[in-house]
Amino acid sequence: MIGSRRSGAVVLAVLALLAPMTLGAAAAPASRPAALCIPLLWCPSPSPTPTPTPTPAPGTPGTATPGLPAVPGAPSAPGSTTPAAPGSPTPAPTPVAAAKDDGAPIFTKTPASMGSQGLSFTGLSGIAIVDVPTVDGGTVRTLKISADSITISGFSLTVRPPDKAGLVTNADTMTLKGHVSVYLGSITATTQDGRALTLGTDTPPPLDDVAPGLLRVTMGLVGTVADSISYTNTDQRIVEP
Repeated sequence: MIGSRRSGAVVLAVLALLAPMTLGAAAAPASRPAALCIPLLWCPSPSPTPTPTPTPAPGTPGTATPGLPAVPGAPSAPGSTTPAAPGSPTPAPTPVAAAKDDGAPIFTKTPASMGSQGLSFTGLSGIAIVDVPTVDGGTVRTLKISADSITISGFSLTVRPPDKAGLVTNADTMTLKGHVSVYLGSITATTQDGRALTLGTDTPPPLDDVAPGLLRVTMGLVGTVADSISYTNTDQRIVEP
């Protein structure tokens, strides 16, 4: 068993090949970068001079001549509204604003690929969309899951930096305990009642969808923080690019 138990938070770091227990967080600089601030500017355009609308001549396509029906297939008259076609798709919901997570460590930019046969929680306390700092001085938008503990069965983690050798870690179980925070880029899974579940970083899902546990999970893992992290029956191997 590979394990680590520290009095402080233990950090899973995504790109450290020589220290498997630090998968996801990069070494923090002497001072964390300041919050990324992007000013939003709006430059109003000068109002155009109103142009009189010409009166259409009798028989102009798109207009109705008194006493005669409009020409079939002709374009609509100016100012008219064309009704939406039946069966038009519903617009996607607007992504929620991502709050800055001041308690998060500094993570590497590239998520790892994690899979598991099952994911179970105790004390699941929240799911939120947050921004976390990255080693290049920027931030990345993530789905944050907070719980007292998370147990991952059939654990598999593939860490593959671009154009470099990667590390594959397999374990019967991975257990995170105490002030657990998992930061994800995406997740696909099956709920306990057999429904397919796909989550991204636009809007957080209801707790009721996740709390009973998830099956056949695949996720983009940005990183994890917990008081203790332990594995059982672990196997690791290097994979070439």
